Amino acid sequence: MTPPPASHLPDGPPHPPLHLHWSSCTHPGRFRPNNEDTFLALTFDGHELRYLGKTGDASMASSDFVFAVSDGLGGANSGEFASRIAIDRITRLFPKGFRLSAQGMASGFPDLIEELFTSIHSDMIELGRAYEECAGMGTTLSLCWFTPDWMYFGHIGDSRIYHLRREGSLTQVTHDHSHVGWLRRNGRINEREARTHAGRNALHQSLGAGHQFIDPHIGAVKLELEDRFLICSDGLVDGLWDRRIEETLRSPRPSEELAPLLIAEAVENSGRDNTTAIVVEILSAAPPAP
Repeated sequence: MTPPPASHLPDGPPHPPLHLHWSSCTHPGRFRPNNEDTFLALTFDGHELRYLGKTGDASMASSDFVFAVSDGLGGANSGEFASRIAIDRITRLFPKGFRLSAQGMASGFPDLIEELFTSIHSDMIELGRAYEECAGMGTTLSLCWFTPDWMYFGHIGDSRIYHLRREGSLTQVTHDHSHVGWLRRNGRINEREARTHAGRNALHQSLGAGHQFIDPHIGAVKLELEDRFLICSDGLVDGLWDRRIEETLRSPRPSEELAPLLIAEAVENSGRDNTTAIVVEILSAAPPAP
């Protein structure tokens, strides 16, 4: 869905503040010596930024929330370094973006996301030129910015953002930036063929990794009660079919259990790659006190 400009969000009757429930989990897999995936969960307003725990719940009444997954690319430890650079830049830009938007001075949420991706990409390219050990390093990035009514997203690479409505089927919100992803989106191959295609790991776009130009996928989703979102690295997709992902997200389990459950099953089924998942659920109120 095309997002509305930040300064022209639709007027409507006020509704009780939405609440977010989330869970996150990462695993190096069964064969990799290190984990080049990085994930981020944070909340911020115009004054401060705060990192969130692996699970939790919070009101969206006065703060925005950002969740992101970054999958590093490159030899030695440069992939791990690249993914951490991407996450670090997010923490620097978003509080500034929140203040500007609140003051009506920003050009819009999508522009801020594009600025972020461009900044990270430039940093990757410069580091690759300056340090031999950083040459060719890069990272994917899938990011969700939750505001009171909309989830704005930015994405590049083959990590993914999925969306499940209470009434509706699972939707892959983002586009895999690969030839195999293009073939799948255009109905040339099915999911089974995509999973076994020889070129499934060859990316057309990522942050850094020698790419001269980038064109990140940026958009928005209108929030509805009981929406569930999944942000994940490609290691999760390697271990789970879309149908199984949907079954798990639709289960009556509390949302704080879902990310660890998805990771455990994906690693058991495959485990060939680092595997990361964040699950976010939209609810109307905080859970009752025990």
